[in-house]
Amino acid sequence: MDYENMEMDEVGPRVTVREAASSHVDFTLNNVSLAFANSLRRVILSEVPTMAIDLVEVNANTSVLPDEFIAHRLGLVPLNSKQIEDVLFTRDCDCDQYCEHCSVTLSLKAKCTGDDIMKVYARDLVVGEPRPNEWVGKPVITDGEGLGVVICKLRKNQEIDFKCIAKKGIAKEHAKWAPTSAVGFEYDPWNKLRHLDYWYENNAKDEWPQSKNAEWEEQPQEDLPFDYNAQPSQFYISLESVGNLEPDSVVQQGIKILQQKLAAVVQELAGGDDSNRNGDMNGVDSFADGARTPDAGVDQGFTTPYVNGGATSAWGGGATPYGATPYGQGGWSN
Repeated sequence: MDYENMEMDEVGPRVTVREAASSHVDFTLNNVSLAFANSLRRVILSEVPTMAIDLVEVNANTSVLPDEFIAHRLGLVPLNSKQIEDVLFTRDCDCDQYCEHCSVTLSLKAKCTGDDIMKVYARDLVVGEPRPNEWVGKPVITDGEGLGVVICKLRKNQEIDFKCIAKKGIAKEHAKWAPTSAVGFEYDPWNKLRHLDYWYENNAKDEWPQSKNAEWEEQPQEDLPFDYNAQPSQFYISLESVGNLEPDSVVQQGIKILQQKLAAVVQELAGGDDSNRNGDMNGVDSFADGARTPDAGVDQGFTTPYVNGGATSAWGGGATPYGATPYGQGGWSN
């Protein structure tokens, strides 16, 4: 993406990119309503789809950490989600539980044979084939040593053997699918609209430091009468990606999903049938590959936490699959 100022005419939205890097972006959004700006923020936070480990089959685990604990940590490992449009949601796939069209298989095998403590890192996750494209499912590693996050530690003769199934999902279902670690949102830094009522002990101005965004707006004159009809029109948004998607891609996906939602409302109000649900809205395929929440009132596939069958785990009995949200059927939620 070209991080230059992107402007439309004065009557339309205007975006000004103030700072951009590989992991974060800071921009202003002008000439839109508060409802629109906040809707974009909420969509970016909770409805941009990414990949995350959702099902873990434990074949062996003699570490000090319980199966569920490691499965939870695996679910939080960021996975590359570039061109995630190539991956189907499990609920939209014809397979029974997972396949190469709706998931990516990763394996994690490690055994400590020395006397020193062995650390198992995200780099030790091996991505299997086939997969929807060459990017999705690969662990995100950003540290200089190329190790990634620590998953667990092993002492001599301890081992782990996991089969991990990564699936497509959204943060509204589970935080592990969140594309961002933080989204900053502010408007009216001088509090001209008096939407904020600062709590203070002696003096609000001294106890509440002014936001850096105040430099982008004129300081209000205290002798001017209050405008009860004033509305905010400039919004300051900053977001930090966890590495699974580039920050500009997160924003673009958020805009696309918001368009899909609006198109769905227009379709329902127009009383059209489902045959036109792939219609175009301002050049955007309004319903294709869009994120959506699970259907209300439908059994989402939760099963008991322990499932017999498969290879033998370290604790005896059948292999235990952990994880699986409504996007993956069966097992415990990570």
